[in-house]
Amino acid sequence: MHIKELTMAEFDAFASLHSLGSYHQSSDYALFMAENGYDYDLIGYVDELGIIKAAALILIKKLNFHYKYGYSPKGFLIDYFNQNLLKSFTETLKKYYEKKLVFIKINPELAIGEVNKKSKLVNYNQNIVIRSNLKDLGYIKLKDNIYFESLIPRYNGIINLKEYNFNDLSKNTKNKIRKASKKGLVFEKKERKDLDTLYEFVKRKKDITNYYYKNYYNVFSRKDACDLFLVKIDYEKYLLNSKELYDQELIKNNELSEKLINNNDTLIINEKMNSDRTLLSYKNDIEIATKGLREKKEVYIAGALTIKYKNRVNIIISGIDPKYRNFNANYYLHYRLIEFYKTNYKYLDLNGLTGDFNPTNPYKGLNDFKIGFNPNIYEFIGEFDLILNNKIYHQLNKNGTLAKVFNH
Repeated sequence: MHIKELTMAEFDAFASLHSLGSYHQSSDYALFMAENGYDYDLIGYVDELGIIKAAALILIKKLNFHYKYGYSPKGFLIDYFNQNLLKSFTETLKKYYEKKLVFIKINPELAIGEVNKKSKLVNYNQNIVIRSNLKDLGYIKLKDNIYFESLIPRYNGIINLKEYNFNDLSKNTKNKIRKASKKGLVFEKKERKDLDTLYEFVKRKKDITNYYYKNYYNVFSRKDACDLFLVKIDYEKYLLNSKELYDQELIKNNELSEKLINNNDTLIINEKMNSDRTLLSYKNDIEIATKGLREKKEVYIAGALTIKYKNRVNIIISGIDPKYRNFNANYYLHYRLIEFYKTNYKYLDLNGLTGDFNPTNPYKGLNDFKIGFNPNIYEFIGEFDLILNNKIYHQLNKNGTLAKVFNH
């Protein structure tokens, strides 16, 4: 068997039928990464009859002025349990690239375990043996990062949309969705020109320019594989809801006042005080909504960019305007994404959480937010480097080049 450069059509046809196919292993992702400074190869491992047995998108980039590395995101597209195939492919790959690249990095989308939702312990599966198989073939296993130090998160929350039930969400998540819905929020599917609005919500998260997300949209929207959503405040709806809630609470508050005339029980006093605070909150909502309606404001406060591939939707990035944090727009946004996609897709990928489930986790808020939507949480196999030039690789590792580029 030998390596052959594939056309985009050949590669995408193979990837679309492979169990490990993802948007990361597609010609569209190759084009997207080309806009971000990478060269790329679409390769197939072909037998004597011309049948493709494995394939991979190999992204290529300079490490410095002299050396280059390869990266196969969530690759390769191969049967990792077929040790003979994996061995022969690896050996052929090394010969094919040994004069071009120092190493090839991979992070296969192989879930080696699922996190128990109660104990937060990982129940490992048979895929874990692939880790040893890769090591035996010369792949170096990189450190198991708990947070987001690797190129792709090692832990991920994925919602099975066909099994989704609102009642299965956490109590806190359901309450925040209900509260957000009462504040007149509106979920809208938008166009490329609205990416500037989304960028304002996400620019604090990563050191990435707006062109990065525009390139995503430009490439993937050609095949209707990219969606942009924004959440705005409908001040008229917000005002009507707030007035209705205020009137309902006012009736309750008056009834509690009547009770207190003849009964100053502590429970009733506390209930009256809570009702007073609720009334004040609704009154504040009425004032905000009235002002927004009078000024004819159109205020967007949250947004998300998604990629669709096969039966799965991936949230690429999402964010909110922190000035409107009390609107719980991120909860509302993710709830509406689930509702929007659940008919036509099977999975919604929440795009990473951490493997640290302790109260001291600096990302605890992010974890709690995503876990509140009751996803299945998977631990993936992690990152490996296939070294093609041992001397140069260790030299680059020793002088800090790899640490600078990849946080090794």
